[in-house]
Amino acid sequence: MKSFLLLLIFNTLLFAGASFGQQPYPATSDHPPPAWFADVAKKAGITIRDVNGSIEAKRYIIEATGSGVAILDYDRDGWPDIFLVNGTNLPGTTAVTGQAKPTNHLFHNNHDGTFTDVTAKAGLVSTGWGQGACVGDYDNDGFDDIYVTGYGKNRLFHNQRNGTFKEVADQAGVVGTGKEWGTGCAFVDYDRDGKLDLAVANYVHFDLTRTPTPGQTSGCIWKGVPVMCGPRGLESAPNILYHNLGGGRFEDVSKPSGFERTQGHYCFSITTLDYDDDGWPDLYVACDSTPAILYRNNHDGTFKDTAAEAGVAFNEDGREQAGMGSTAADYDGDGRLDLFKTNFSDDTATLYHNNGDGTYTDTTFAAGLGINADALGWGAMFADVDNDGWPDLLVVNGHVYPEVDSAKLGSSYREPRFLYNNLGNGKFRDVSKTSGPGLVDPRSSRGLAIADLFNDGRLEAVVNNLSDRPMLLVNFAKNQNHWVGLHLTGTSSNHDAIGARVILKSAKRLWVDEVRGGSSYNSSSDLRLHFGLGQETHVTSIQIRWPNGQTELFDPPAQIDRIIEFTEGTGHN
Repeated sequence: MKSFLLLLIFNTLLFAGASFGQQPYPATSDHPPPAWFADVAKKAGITIRDVNGSIEAKRYIIEATGSGVAILDYDRDGWPDIFLVNGTNLPGTTAVTGQAKPTNHLFHNNHDGTFTDVTAKAGLVSTGWGQGACVGDYDNDGFDDIYVTGYGKNRLFHNQRNGTFKEVADQAGVVGTGKEWGTGCAFVDYDRDGKLDLAVANYVHFDLTRTPTPGQTSGCIWKGVPVMCGPRGLESAPNILYHNLGGGRFEDVSKPSGFERTQGHYCFSITTLDYDDDGWPDLYVACDSTPAILYRNNHDGTFKDTAAEAGVAFNEDGREQAGMGSTAADYDGDGRLDLFKTNFSDDTATLYHNNGDGTYTDTTFAAGLGINADALGWGAMFADVDNDGWPDLLVVNGHVYPEVDSAKLGSSYREPRFLYNNLGNGKFRDVSKTSGPGLVDPRSSRGLAIADLFNDGRLEAVVNNLSDRPMLLVNFAKNQNHWVGLHLTGTSSNHDAIGARVILKSAKRLWVDEVRGGSSYNSSSDLRLHFGLGQETHVTSIQIRWPNGQTELFDPPAQIDRIIEFTEGTGHN
């Protein structure tokens, strides 16, 4: 233990204000910007297979929704590690011959472009219908913990600060009843008391013994073809909000907080954001076949669903959509956080522009995103893949019905990923087909998380594919743009600074983003913020509004193209 702590201190000092500059997968001039993505998962040592029931025949909806991804630096060595959520096999069925019992997997970053599976060593072996994951240091001990949702009981893995985890959901009070099917989750300090609370989205009350089989009822037929049943026809489950009491314990405050007032929704992903910029975190929830939810924080421990009045419950036609994943960013540089949501096939994804008055406008078609309606979107993240200063959009896709191939229903079960290049004028351009084999190789993808895995200023993407092997997408396109990474540490606020808002300014423009502990499709990306700066070589100011509402100004960095540490209480008021 002593040697581990000494190593930790050394690595922490090394990480502060450092630029590692190592590129185990160097960019080449053969590939012009914005991107040329290739899958290096096999070379990196990430070869496990996601298990979600049968590979080709999805008889029940539990087999089709797939699992998320979480990025965290679990050992605090300054290099992001990868946690992949996994499902399992249906009761009474036999696993593939020679296949080990399914489990979630933790991959340690070896600093050289490879990863080592440390699941067993870290004490994370556990089998179940895992769905989503979110990351946060809920006890403020300096080490990130992992919460995993699923069908059955949810799990909370407490980081023991020695490279191992302990499952504590039951004693912490966040295990659930076992009846709800947990999907998305997010750590968030909703009452700004310095302790991370936990929001959980639920899909349905699912009972395998009572669920109809394909074609058995009207809700089990799609385009005239018998398919698995749901979510319509199944009993919806309310979302849950857990308040952090301290001492490793949480209290279910779903009823008094107003979380349970959004009945009748089939919810998937949660994205946290302060949409009205009042200093209090709100939550946006993408829901399947029902309107989306926007939990507005009332500053008194309660929430109100304002999605309809804010303009983010429906699309511009006033129609509810089948939402899967969501993400937030200031895509047009006006200083306000916008929203993007993926939806079912035969529909488009939806881009909502923040009007600055507590409302949004659906700008999907105006922004050039009203395309690719045959795809079924899941994970989505804004990510400035070429560091030009404008966040691009990466979307992963895959159908839920294998029957779409055999019955020729206008879609494909395995689909490509999409990259929408931000043109910097409020519009995007689809560059998916010219941005590398990592995008065009068809998969049935679900979870997606983004991180600068190799600390070199480029963003990588980790994709969890349904009943398939994951992808680690590296951008090999070369560009000369600048960037800066920010790693925030709270002191009076929660240690991870989840909920902090950063305003970065140069002589010509500003950038805005927030630290969030859950987004995309049931996934959690790197807690460090990444800003592409384009040709800017100097930042004039950095303003951080910490989760407790206090604002600090920090001196601009003497150098950019590096990851910089910012600690609460060390700036200027």
